[in-house]
This record gives sequence, structure tokens and C-alpha cells, in this order.
Amino acid sequence: MAATAFHLLSAVGLRNHSLGVALPPARRRSSVSVTAFSSEQRRLMDYDQRSSKSLWDYLESARDFIRPEDNSPSRWFSPLRSKAPCDRAPLLLFLPGIDGNGLGLIRQHHKLGQMFDIWCLHIPPSNRTAFPDLVGMVETTVKSESQRSPGGPIYLVGESLGACIALAVAACNPDIDLVLILSNPATSFGYSSLQHLPPLLKLLPDQLDLAFPSMLSLIPGGPLKRMIAHWVRGLPENETAANIYQDLVTTSTFTSILADTFRRETLLWKLKLLDAAALFANAHLHLVQARTLILSSGNDQILPSKCEGRRLRKKLPKCEVRSFKDNGHCLFLEDGIDLVSIIKATSFYRRGSHQDYISDYIPPTFSEFNKCYGFNRLLEVIMGPVFLSTTEDGKLVRGLGGIPSEGPVLLVGNHMLLASDKISLPGQFVHERNINLRPLVHPMMFTRLRDGFLPDVSVYDTLRMMGSVPISATHLHKLLAAKSHILLFPGGIREALHRKGEEYKLMWPEKAEFVRAAAKFGAKIVPFCGVGEDDFLKVVVDYNDQIKVPIVKEVLKGVTAEGPEVRGSVEGEEGNQAMHMPGVIPKWPGRYYYYFGKEIKTGEQELRDREKAKEVYAEVKKEVERCIEFVKQRREEDPYRPLLSRLHYHLQYGLRTQVPTFHF
Repeated sequence: MAATAFHLLSAVGLRNHSLGVALPPARRRSSVSVTAFSSEQRRLMDYDQRSSKSLWDYLESARDFIRPEDNSPSRWFSPLRSKAPCDRAPLLLFLPGIDGNGLGLIRQHHKLGQMFDIWCLHIPPSNRTAFPDLVGMVETTVKSESQRSPGGPIYLVGESLGACIALAVAACNPDIDLVLILSNPATSFGYSSLQHLPPLLKLLPDQLDLAFPSMLSLIPGGPLKRMIAHWVRGLPENETAANIYQDLVTTSTFTSILADTFRRETLLWKLKLLDAAALFANAHLHLVQARTLILSSGNDQILPSKCEGRRLRKKLPKCEVRSFKDNGHCLFLEDGIDLVSIIKATSFYRRGSHQDYISDYIPPTFSEFNKCYGFNRLLEVIMGPVFLSTTEDGKLVRGLGGIPSEGPVLLVGNHMLLASDKISLPGQFVHERNINLRPLVHPMMFTRLRDGFLPDVSVYDTLRMMGSVPISATHLHKLLAAKSHILLFPGGIREALHRKGEEYKLMWPEKAEFVRAAAKFGAKIVPFCGVGEDDFLKVVVDYNDQIKVPIVKEVLKGVTAEGPEVRGSVEGEEGNQAMHMPGVIPKWPGRYYYYFGKEIKTGEQELRDREKAKEVYAEVKKEVERCIEFVKQRREEDPYRPLLSRLHYHLQYGLRTQVPTFHF
């Protein structure tokens, strides 16, 4: 451990043994490959649910950390006793807000500890280290660890003041691989009411036990809001009274801690520090090259964070913003905020120098899966999806029992209108077979070349959490090498945004490249179809209608140019991947059907012989078309195809009961 960075660690006098406070452990490097998890992995990845901390844990720990007269130097501490279980775990440095105790991630520690080596910065209440010196301390650590473990990123997670420190370090070290995650940055200090507070403080007595009314908003959700929530929940009176009493105790304890942390002279210094931090960070934003994730609270009573997120999004070149409209200033301490889930959903987790969507992917835990698919469950009740598959001996069965368990498996099918097939497929595979599908999707779900009319990438967070990967030949090869179950729609955007009268028409390119890629790894190809879009929506204004209007045509060209190009070298209609929104009208809901045909094995012959690969490609396409025709005919015999029939069945037997379909 570099002495220049951690010479103060041996003098750490923190007393919180419940946190397992220790020196940051030595870090090691090795390769790692993460695939779909087993039941044991699921148990380990849901460990956070059993060991999660509460706000009361934060208060108890903060009470031990705070010694008002402590003016010892700032120092690092490790909040966990053990190292991250995954190999080559990146270093995460937590930079606190004006409280300085370094415990702001206490509710996230155990889950973050599965993916990162965590070090937290502790700034004692009476410490008067100037902002440039704080930046210098973090910078020294970053340089030291970057040299110790080259080839991987260092994460700087900062809230409020800590976010300014992170920005300053990134601006001064553009050549170091940094990833910034900033919660409610204090770069907005100049626009907040806090800047008018120092003159008032000088007139107040030393006793700050009364604190400031606005400080109470630091309590997650605000105490009054939490008390009202208990009444709204309609719990029994005894339980409601107990919850409100606990909130009152928490409020009293927190106010006491505030009084110890923010004595008048301390608070004056902290405000001066915030002012200097905001000025420096804002002046150097143009130098920040690190990829940055801004987490903005819409109900922050301390700083105007909602507007600040949008401002920083325009200032920083590699910046994304996620908004939390109902949350307050101390985002990481609030109920329902899971930093690990946010990092996974935004694809901000990586171990190497470049993003690897295959080896860096960590499947969702049960709780994350349930959260992702909470709304989809309602849609599935409406859609009533039927899943059919074909066993190896050719038998048609209800469910996904015919899908091969061992990968690599390439599931190849048709895209339905507006890619509605992605609603049910990934969740059903996890629920029924514990298989984590890896859909290959359009790169615009991950990045933008410029801002415009396309929806923000945040709308695709659920798809990324569930394993979606930007489509490319490289990613396909890596997924096959990792023995994954891959979901491929060769028709792409052209099929998903098809024209009038093109329901279930395959728009596949002529080249059989995915067959040769599958053959290289001996993958099984499973053709499948999705049928049912025509039971829900009807296209009335398509792309051909829209481009007849000159202004609309130019707008659509601009919209298409906002995302990365796909199939630019493919000629004909199959290469027309123009972005647009078809004009549709809803129909009385029918039912969705997914039919997986018999698997097609591949090997050396398809890899070496292009003609043989073309034959297999034609066979896959023909099987998809056969599946489509089979379902279109047989669904006419389904008595539960109409929504009302299925709802009546659910009323009789319950929502969790599988609704019958046609006989086969």
C-alpha cells in the first residue's frame, strides 16, 4: 500500500465494530466470466436482503463515528471485513457529502461488496482540510491504485460535496480510467438557498440543537412524510402507533447527531467548503472525460438537484442522468434505492479497460427480477401468452420444456410489431427454466450519437438489467463462446416497425452469417415464432405514408441518425432500418403465442461450406414461417383467445392458474 496515500490509516480510531472497519485489503487481479447463475449463486446474490441495513443502523454507526472535537486528518476505511467474492473486482471510493462521516452507503455496503472493493473517506467534524487538499488526497489514492492495478477502472461515488471532489479529480486526471457516479452534486450550490445561510448563522447562538428545519429533510422521505405514510397504509392502530413512535425516536436521534456534526463554526466551514468545491468543479467541467452517471432527486430540499442533473448532462460529454422524483437529498439512505441495481441497469459496471457486455454482466437477483417485471405481469394477464416448444424427439409440449438446457443455444425468430415480444420472453425463461436469455438488440438502446427525438436510454434500463446486448458480430461470437442462450431477431427494426399488410412477413438479410457463427461453436439453433400482434394493434399510418410529407421525412432522417447505424452495408428493404413510430389503433385484445420449433444442430460442415450454411439458413427461415402458419391456423380453435374468456377463467381459478389453449 502506497505510504503517500494511506500513511494515516494506522492511526484510524473509529470505534464501530459492527461495520467491520478495517484497513483496505490488498487487491488482486485475475480473469472472470459471469454466466447465468445457479440456485447457489441466486442465494448468494440475494444475501443483501438478509443483511441489509436500515436508517437506524446509519444513526447508530454515525453516533460512534462522530466526535465533535476530533480534528484528526481525513482517512480511508473499509466498511466490510471480507473482500468482494468476484475476481478482479474494481475499486470503489466513496466520497461523502458535508456530513463527512463516510457512512452514506451503509445501506448499500453488503450488496456493493459483492462487486467492488469499497473504501470510504472519513472527514472528522472538526477537520478543516481545504478543498484542494481533499482533492489532492483522493488524487494520490487514485494514482497509486491505478498504478497498482492497471487495466481496470476506479469508481468514484460521491454525494453532494463528494461529487465535486470526484469531478475535480477526474478533471485533473483525464488519462486515468475513472467512472463517476454522482448523487445530487453540490455543483448547484450557487443556485441554492444554502449560499445565503452564512450571514444568518453568525447571528445565531452556538446551541444548534434546534438545528435548522430544512435539515430535517435529510431524513429519508422526511419524518412527516413517513408518519403520514403509516396512516395511509391502513395498518392496525397498534402497529401504526409503533411505527410513528419509531420515526419520532429516529427524528430525535438524527437531530442530536446533526447538532454534534454541524456546530455553528463547523457548519460555516462546511458551507465555505461547498462554495469552493462548486466553483472549482464548475470551472473544470470541460476537462472531465470520465463516463459519468448523475443521480438526481426531484424532492431535494437542500440543493436544486433536479435541474442540476439536466445541466450537467449538457456539460459533460459522457454523461447519463437518472431521476428519482420522490426522493430527497440523501438518496443512498432512502428506502427503495438500490445502487447496485442502478449500476447494473445502466450498464455502468465493468472490470476491464473496456465495457464487456458478456463477462461484466451480472444476472438480476430475485428481488431485481420481481421489480423489473412487476408491471409486465399486468401486461401478461392482458396478453395471456401461450408458450409451446418442441422436444428433441419432435413432440410438441406446452411450456419451454423443449428448449435445450445446455448452451450455446441460438433462438432465432420473427419480430412482432413494436418489438412487443420482449415483454414476455426473457421473464418466462427465467421463471420457468432459470435460463437468463441474452437478447441481441439495437445499439440505440445503449447509446446515442446525439440528443434529439429518440426516447432517453433510461427507458431501456429493464432490458439491460435482464441481459440485452448491443447487436454485433463480436458480441454474438462472445455470447456463443460463453455458452449462452441468445435471442436473435434477424429482421431487426425493419420487422418491428413493419408497414401495413406486412404482419408476420420475414425481412431477413440474405447472408447466413449467424449460421456460420453458431457452427463455429457447435451451437443449437432453435427457430421460433411470435404471433398475436394483429390481435392487439393495427397499423394505419406507416413509414411509407409518413415520408410523403417532406418535413416529416427530414425529421425521420434526423431521428435515425441519432442512434448508431445498423446494417448500413445491407442493400434492399432488409437494410432499411429507419427509425419511426407507426400510427396504430388498438383492437380488442386477443392473445399472444410463442412456438419454438425443433432444434437444428450445427457443426464443422456449416462452418467450412458456405453453401451448406445457406441451406441451414433457409431451413431456419422456413421453420419460422411454418411455425407462424401453424399458430395462425390453430389459434382459431382457442376458446380462450378473447380477453374476456381468459378473465372469466382467472376469476374462477385465480390469476396464477395457467389458462388452457387449443389442443395439439
